[in-house]
Amino acid sequence: MTDPADLSDSGAPVSRVKPAFEQDPHRVRDVADRNLEAAIGREVRAFRRAQGMTVADLANITGLSIGMLSKIENGMTSPSLTTLQLLSHAFSTPITSFFRGFEERREVQHVKSGEHIEIERRGTRAGHQYHLLGHIGSNSSGVVVEPYLITLTAESDTFPTFQHDGIELLFMLEGEVVYRHGEELFHLQPGDSLFFDADSPHGPEDLVKLPARYLSIIAYPQA
Repeated sequence: MTDPADLSDSGAPVSRVKPAFEQDPHRVRDVADRNLEAAIGREVRAFRRAQGMTVADLANITGLSIGMLSKIENGMTSPSLTTLQLLSHAFSTPITSFFRGFEERREVQHVKSGEHIEIERRGTRAGHQYHLLGHIGSNSSGVVVEPYLITLTAESDTFPTFQHDGIELLFMLEGEVVYRHGEELFHLQPGDSLFFDADSPHGPEDLVKLPARYLSIIAYPQA
């Protein structure tokens, strides 16, 4: 039986297309992505773009050919120390900065049950427990993510809405709350999620069934 929500105004079935994302979460970098030449090339390209240069601009500054710079940025050649010195002068950065992507350690954190860090956030009230599930600071992605497990108990009272940079995802685990985002209210039950721009005022409006627990994952650009 066709769900009425899957029908158009004329009664014809509506084709639901799954959204396509550019990044393949199952892709594993091959050896070429992990070698030193590729790592240097990615850093050179990142520095050039950060300073608003074209490849032609960089060629004029360094005296290197456009073809050579293209090969360096694509990891197709191993630049000499002299070439790296020219590039470091052009970007006003140490030579060692070209190697950071190759040497950088990729962080991982494992937090056992019950070992979460309990913290206080500005605006919280009695009975609102915030447990930080992990934290990775400066990293190559350019994004900071704060994952929290939030518990609202019988002692909790409602509180002024939060408003901060980034985007936020809520996933309801237990209990029920009416959650505000801007002028809209959402009744959240276990299994529900809410994904929103955190710059708009947001927070629990009504605690319907306690205790209530939900995951809050906040992501924002790295300073």
